[in-house]
Amino acid sequence: MAVVDHEGLVVTANDALGNLLGRPATALANQSAADLLDLAADGRTWHAYREVLHGRRSRFRRTHQLKHPDGRSLWAEVTVVPMPGPEHGTGPDTSAATGADTGAGSGASTGAYTDTGTGAGGARGAGQVLLSVSDISDRRELQKRLRHLQMHDPVTRLPNRTLFFERLTAVLENPSPRDDGAESGSGRVGVCYLDLDGFKAVNDTMGHRVGDRLLAAVAARLTDCAEQDGSRRPGSHLVARLGGDEFAILVEDSTGTQQLTDLARAVLHALQQPFDLAGQRLSVSASIGVVERPVAGTSATGLMQAADTTLYWAKADGKARWTVFDPERNAHRMTRQTLSSNLRPAVERGEFTIEYQPLVGMADGVVHGVEALVRWNHPQFGMLSPNRFVAIAEEDGSIVQLGRWVLRSACRQARRWQLEHPADPPLFISVNVAVRQVWDSDLVTDVAEILAETGLDPALLQLELTESAVMGSAGRPLQALQSLSGMGVRIAIDDFGTGYSNLAYLSRLPVSVLKLDGSFVRGFRYDDGAHPSPADETIVEAMVQLAHRLGLTVTAECVETAGQAERLRRIGCDTGQGWLYSRAVAPERIAELIGSGKLPA
Repeated sequence: MAVVDHEGLVVTANDALGNLLGRPATALANQSAADLLDLAADGRTWHAYREVLHGRRSRFRRTHQLKHPDGRSLWAEVTVVPMPGPEHGTGPDTSAATGADTGAGSGASTGAYTDTGTGAGGARGAGQVLLSVSDISDRRELQKRLRHLQMHDPVTRLPNRTLFFERLTAVLENPSPRDDGAESGSGRVGVCYLDLDGFKAVNDTMGHRVGDRLLAAVAARLTDCAEQDGSRRPGSHLVARLGGDEFAILVEDSTGTQQLTDLARAVLHALQQPFDLAGQRLSVSASIGVVERPVAGTSATGLMQAADTTLYWAKADGKARWTVFDPERNAHRMTRQTLSSNLRPAVERGEFTIEYQPLVGMADGVVHGVEALVRWNHPQFGMLSPNRFVAIAEEDGSIVQLGRWVLRSACRQARRWQLEHPADPPLFISVNVAVRQVWDSDLVTDVAEILAETGLDPALLQLELTESAVMGSAGRPLQALQSLSGMGVRIAIDDFGTGYSNLAYLSRLPVSVLKLDGSFVRGFRYDDGAHPSPADETIVEAMVQLAHRLGLTVTAECVETAGQAERLRRIGCDTGQGWLYSRAVAPERIAELIGSGKLPA
């Protein structure tokens, strides 16, 4: 401790301070306290210290490193407070205040004394101040050890998720200087985010102890790869375990995507070498997501979201590989996510519409029915065809709500055409039904209620299910199909010939119509001279004959040319559908067709 006057000169000091600074206490008199303790190291510290000396501040405290006379560095906490005025006595005896065991190495704190100074009424006029210095090296070392435990994974000894994100945030907010002294490095950052393939099986079959050993061995190989890649600039790579079997390698000041892909390739090669663990030989692989981009405009959250998405792509693409982040692919994913979150509300907001494509008799060229095709008039993405959102609706279950709306709207429209044109033969309406509608809803009840509500004859309703859905029908789906057929509703197998093609089911299922997939029709001889596929013609002819023998009718999809239509007619196909006849059109165009008998242009 020392008493310092308002000019910053030491008035008196105790032996403990002298020992700390490596000189007799008496030699400290009239020395600048700021010079002795390096208090002028930066402007902010110097200003705060001077504010206390001049009575404009009630306390100053700073923790920094000092050089001990024996050459070692120590952490010291320096506190400066105003001395009590005359009303409190003649001032403290520093030797008595500190006691005999307030040495430089004791770590003793003078907090009790300095607290008295702080509570003496705040800022006052200039006078003497009391300066105390505490050696807190032991405390700092303990804090350092505790932080290390807090920031590192106990199994692999690698930095954990918390430290990884702390370092990543620092890299993005404070780009590191270049070796040539310039203000910033490459201005880029990269991440290899990896997940071990099949690690759960190791834990489940060999136990967590072997699993932990494997994780530690993987960590060692990752560290080696990072050190080799970052040898030109040590410390620029950080390997971390983010949790479970997920690891990440942060590359600071990356030179481009090529550096990250080279690193990912080296990691894959290293991990594919067998591991020998306590007499057991294990082989693992990994999926790696690679992201590299400029630091400017990049956030830690955004970078890791991109890395996580890319890791998912690597797994979806077959595992044991690395995949680079693709903005276009990600935009598609984001669009898909946006569509998924908006599907249910869109039905309630009335954003869906239905267009109708004619089903034409091959023999007479007359329109006998129409297929209802739903469209989504999305406020952001415009008019969307079914292939953009139906699969998403099936995944999240909203297809049940959407399918019910389509069924009701289509039946209501078919009945309206019938009432508006009583003299013309009524058109049947064909509606697509997803497998999930059969499993997750009471489809039979829905159909019965809608037919009763709209007044449509069940014989004028055709429900289309995909071949893969119908062929595996058993239990509830089969019962539903049988009940619907019993009501008089026709059941059609859509895209026939592309799925299981289990012909044995055709004799047992209540199916009325086969819709041949358009890929077969495209193989027919084209009018424009494109190469025909005799095999496709033979297959179609065989399927038509088989269907007729079983009492089924056949509809050919994707009929685009007169030549295809003529060949299908000669083969014996019953109905055609495609752009040759008409694209899907609004219900008003179908109404005109009924009245005039002409197909829409």
